[in-house]
Amino acid sequence: MSRLVTQLRSDAIVGDGTVIRYGHWGRPVLVFPSEQGQAWDFESNGMVDAVAGLLEAGRVKLYCVDSYDGQSWSNAALPVEERARRHGRYESWILGDVVPWIGQDCGGEAAEPITLGCSLGAFHAANFALKRADVFPLAMCFSGNYDPAAWNGWGERGDHAYFNNPLDYVSHLHGDHLDWLRGRVSLLLVCGQGQWEDTTGSLESTRRFAAVLASRQIRHELDLWGYYVPHDWPSWRAQVAHHLPRFC
Repeated sequence: MSRLVTQLRSDAIVGDGTVIRYGHWGRPVLVFPSEQGQAWDFESNGMVDAVAGLLEAGRVKLYCVDSYDGQSWSNAALPVEERARRHGRYESWILGDVVPWIGQDCGGEAAEPITLGCSLGAFHAANFALKRADVFPLAMCFSGNYDPAAWNGWGERGDHAYFNNPLDYVSHLHGDHLDWLRGRVSLLLVCGQGQWEDTTGSLESTRRFAAVLASRQIRHELDLWGYYVPHDWPSWRAQVAHHLPRFC
């Protein structure tokens, strides 16, 4: 299997961020790790092997990135507005460094990568696609919680927190921008109904997010797996292997 590891320097996140590419051809997929994860996590947890057939057939290329959660969303010592403000550094790295590199790696064409993530990575996949649907037309979200205010959030919330909370800003979309989003972006929301999907808030949040998207008539699909399917890597391996072939 083709693998390429690169370090992309960024002043925004003050240092290097790792990007690992798997595959030699096909539709690009930008993969966000689970909470505080690293670019290697997707491979280490068997997710790359789960779609090995697609990679070897040249149907898909995975671009796995480091998280920045430890300095932003997972830092409970910070009020939620500051966490959201720091997330802006990560957003700058993804849009200013990672996406252009993906475009170059795909031959300089407009790559329009899918976003994909599990757990907190699902939040990133959805949030990036909704905020920048011009770049990311499809988000694949597995066992996500889409309300950062629920992550031990405290303190006053301002514009940074609002515009990084899909349950807030999607509820108030209207006018020409909403019409454009309806024709541009699509989200796949997948969640099990087993162990930890309730305690992490993922099941309730996924249902609620799907209802918000439906209220705005934004294209989405809700796929709830059985009561035996937990919030864990074996579930996500099966789910990504089931769904990804549909989109590449």
